[in-house]
Amino acid sequence: MSAKPEPRLKVVLCWHMHQPQYFDLESGQYQLPWTYLHAIKDYVDMAAIIEDVPGARAVVNFAPTLLEQLDDYAQMVRDYLQHDTPLRDPLLAALVTAAPPSDPEQRLLLIRNCLRANEMRLIDRFPQFRLLADLARCVEETPRLVSYLDEQFLTDLLTWYHLAWIGETVRRTDSRVQDLMDKNAAFTHADRRQLLELIGELLDGVVPRYRRLAEGGRVELSVTPYAHPIMPLLLDIDAARDAMPEARLPLLTEYPGGEARARWHVREGIRVFEQHFGTKPRGCWPSEGGVSTDTISLLAEEGFAWAASGESVLRNSMHRHCVAGHGCIHRPYQVDGADLQCYFRDDGLSDLIGFTYANWHADDAVGNLIHHLENIATACADEPNRVVSIIMDGENAWEYYPENGYHFLSALYRRLATHPGLELTTFGDCIDAGLSPTVLPGLVAGSWVYGTFSTWIGETDKNHAWDLLGEAKRAFDAAVAAGRLSGTRLREAELQLGVCEGSDWFWWFGDYNPADSVRDFERLFRMQLAKLYRVMGEEPPDTITHVLFHGGGKPQMGGVMRRGQEGS
Repeated sequence: MSAKPEPRLKVVLCWHMHQPQYFDLESGQYQLPWTYLHAIKDYVDMAAIIEDVPGARAVVNFAPTLLEQLDDYAQMVRDYLQHDTPLRDPLLAALVTAAPPSDPEQRLLLIRNCLRANEMRLIDRFPQFRLLADLARCVEETPRLVSYLDEQFLTDLLTWYHLAWIGETVRRTDSRVQDLMDKNAAFTHADRRQLLELIGELLDGVVPRYRRLAEGGRVELSVTPYAHPIMPLLLDIDAARDAMPEARLPLLTEYPGGEARARWHVREGIRVFEQHFGTKPRGCWPSEGGVSTDTISLLAEEGFAWAASGESVLRNSMHRHCVAGHGCIHRPYQVDGADLQCYFRDDGLSDLIGFTYANWHADDAVGNLIHHLENIATACADEPNRVVSIIMDGENAWEYYPENGYHFLSALYRRLATHPGLELTTFGDCIDAGLSPTVLPGLVAGSWVYGTFSTWIGETDKNHAWDLLGEAKRAFDAAVAAGRLSGTRLREAELQLGVCEGSDWFWWFGDYNPADSVRDFERLFRMQLAKLYRVMGEEPPDTITHVLFHGGGKPQMGGVMRRGQEGS
């Protein structure tokens, strides 16, 4: 008899798609364009490459606020093309405006926006865009030169900016993109409208493509709590000290009604997910992989079968609770008392993709990753429940890769799908296959970043933001108790409060962050808080009407802090 083949090492690729809420209800305008730009580049490419490679599989996680914005953008472009309804994104509107603005300040703003792209991969790649960007940079540095620009320069700059953001899979297959790139310059209004039509088609297709992939068993779709809050800090702000005992915390000693708000985000996230995909998610990537024992219990109570976090959380927890064999991260775990499986990110492999392989030849990078996986398979040969979890953003890394990661991702899926010793799978399928989790007495609260919450709390500006949010939540509670909020107005206030509770505002505060990113998110945070007060029928307090924080523009510490050119 022939020997029974060794079981293959299970490998899960989990991509997290996330953008915060950029829409301002008061102005009716999107404040930053990153949702639609990532949609036409990254979300489209990530789906297309899975579609194109037989045997490719992945977990794809969506933040609900991203799903809502994708839907709104798609409808917005349809309304413009069919009924000439104004576009509510200034940059997208500028693309198809008959003539660029004549006001010098508006022209300078347009130029600055069109320079916000990866220099090497999105600008240098296209000679004409490089030429236009060089001229634009001269004007940015010497603003009085703006009066010498003609309309065609701005029109061409806008067109090339959007062409550069088009996904690689689209660039290779759509004749409209190829024709516009061949034209190179002197783009007409008809050219730009045609480009908008393509953008509209891509936006329309994002969610249906992933839904079809899920229905065909190619991807497992999962969700993040509604507005991407750090749930452990809502549940217990002192959880920050679990992994950082000496951390300086806000004046806020507990987030008012934190458990109810955490449950609201989970339930609202599930509702939005079901609305777009027609099924209930089995899994959850908690915002930033932020977990605690209480967070896992809550997710289990709300019906999730699995959740995932960072490797350092597991290692901290194993050390704290003296769990035997605490060197193995490549298997599922279960927190004692919670009917939910936990998977932990292999930080080394995930960060190789996120921060190292971009400058390698695609075949060499994939070969190196496969070699690491083969070594893990050998080292874990006696582990019957072995699974490697590679988890990372599904958008930000690819702008650092040639051709938006097309060659790397295509080769990665092909090699993994055909490797005799590796099984490309999903977390849900791991559960269905009967993998038996190792029980943990509890978790040391933390995130995927360093295994702590230092990115969101513990620094002066971050703490101040928590105090402002706590003040707004107390005002919300008082308005509800006084009967000033009910019906649709209460619903609007709850959603707006949810947006204010998102993690992204806190991520960017701190003098180690780039000044322009801090400026953008500081303004957005104040805008969202002010909107909450106005929905409650109150004037925003003076504490949020002026600039709060300033970035220092210092280099970020280590690769894990990089969010991408766009700062999302």
